[in-house]
Amino acid sequence: MRAADIRAADIARALAASRARSLAYTDIDDADLRRQHSPLMSPLVWDLAHIGNYEELWLLRAVTGSRPQRDGIDELYDAFRHPRATRPALPLLGPAQARSYIGEVRGHVLDALDRLDPDAFRPPVEPFGDGMRSAALLADGFVYGLVIQHEHQHAETMLATHQLREGPPVIGDAFDPGRIRALPAGRPVHPAEVLVPAGEFTMGTDGNTPGTQWAYDNERPARRVHVPAFFIDTLPVSNAAHAAFVEAGGYHDERLWSASGWAWRCEAGLSAPQFWRHEDGTWVRRRFGRDEPVPMDEPVQHVCWYEAQAHARWAGRRLPTEAEWEKACAHDPVTGYSRRFPWGDDDPTPERANLDHVACRPAPLGAYPAGASAYGVEQMIGDVWEWTASEFTGYPGFRSFPYREYSEVFFPSEPDQTSPTGYKVLRGGSWATHHSAIRSAFRNWDHPIRRQIFAGFRLARDAEKGD
Repeated sequence: MRAADIRAADIARALAASRARSLAYTDIDDADLRRQHSPLMSPLVWDLAHIGNYEELWLLRAVTGSRPQRDGIDELYDAFRHPRATRPALPLLGPAQARSYIGEVRGHVLDALDRLDPDAFRPPVEPFGDGMRSAALLADGFVYGLVIQHEHQHAETMLATHQLREGPPVIGDAFDPGRIRALPAGRPVHPAEVLVPAGEFTMGTDGNTPGTQWAYDNERPARRVHVPAFFIDTLPVSNAAHAAFVEAGGYHDERLWSASGWAWRCEAGLSAPQFWRHEDGTWVRRRFGRDEPVPMDEPVQHVCWYEAQAHARWAGRRLPTEAEWEKACAHDPVTGYSRRFPWGDDDPTPERANLDHVACRPAPLGAYPAGASAYGVEQMIGDVWEWTASEFTGYPGFRSFPYREYSEVFFPSEPDQTSPTGYKVLRGGSWATHHSAIRSAFRNWDHPIRRQIFAGFRLARDAEKGD
C-alpha cells in the first residue's frame, strides 16, 4: 500500500489481528503467566504488558502527545533496562491488570486513529528534516506498522517461551497436532543446489515498492551489491541430514567447530538440536508439551549458529552470506528487479509459504513449489529462520529511525569490526512468523548460541571457474 491506499479501517483490522494472537498465547492460568519458564525468556505476563507499553509510547504519546497512562510503566517494561532473567523480580502488573492496561491503551489508540486526518499518511518532503519526525512516523502508516510488527514479533517470542515450558500443553487448539493437515505434502526436488551467477543486484529497500513501506531502518537504504557466483541449496537442511551429522560424530569432532563454537559446545554439552533425544533407536523431539518422532523430511530447527557452521564444514560447504541469501531469494535476473518475496510482490498465500502459525512446525521439504524464487530456490520464506554467515551491522548510509534501540545498539562498536560471538543475521522467517512481519529484505539477528528460536539453515559453496 502507498499513502493514498492507507485507510484507518485497514490499520484497525491489522491491530486487532496482532492482539488476537497475543491474547491467544496468554490464555492460560495466572500462575503460568507469572512463571519464568526459562532465564532466556520473560514471564509471559511481562510480554503482555510490554506490547501495550510499546503501543502507548508510539501510537499515543508519539502521535498524539498524550501523557503516560500509568506512573512508572515505562521503567518496568523497558527491555533494555531489565534483562529477561531479572524481570520476574520486578513489581509487574498482574495478569488482570496487564489485560486491563493493554485494553485501555488500545481503546485510546482506536479513538485517535478515528480522528486522524487521512492526509497525515502522506510522506513529508524530507522525512528526517527538522520538525518532521511526527510526519515521518505517520507517513504510509509507518508508526502503525512498527507497532503491528512489534506485537507479532512478540507473539513469536511467546511461542518460543511455550516451547521451553515443561509439562503438558496448555493452549488447546492453537497447539493441536491435527493442524498439521493444513500443510501441503513434500516432494523430491532436483537439482539439490542452484547456481546464482556473478553480478549486481539491489539489496535492501527504500520502502518505495508495494508492501515495503513498513520496512525497518536496518533494511535501508537500498543499494547495488556485487555478489560473486555461488551455489546455494534448493532447500533448507533437513532433519535427516542433521541426524546424519549427529550420528557421524559431528558434535564431538573439534575440527568441525570454530574455537568459540567448540568452547560453547563443551560448556553447554550440545549433542543434538534442542528438544531432541535418542530413544529406542529413534530420534524423538519435544514439541509444545508433546513427544513425537522427529520428522526426517522437515527442515531442522532449534539449532544455533555454531551448530549450523559445524554442520556446513562437515558437509564440505558453508553458510551463505546475507547478500547471497537475499540475492537468491529476491533477485529476478531477467528484469533486474528485487522482489518483495521470492515469488514476486504479491502477499504470501498457503500455497507459497508456511507462515502465520497455521501449524506448529515447519512444512515438509518440497511443499511449496509455488513459492520458489526466480533462481528456483524454495522455502526461503517461512518454515525456519535461516542463519547466515554475516554479522549484523548497518548498511552504508544507515540512519537510525525511529529509535536507536531497534537496530543500532546491536551493531559492532566499530563499523568494520567482526566478532565470533557478535550478533549473526537470520533471514526468511519461520512457521510462527506473521506475514506482515517478513519480506525478502527483512533482517533478524541473534547471538550465535541461541537455540530456542525457530531457526535452521541452508548451505552454500563458492562456484568454481567455468561453472
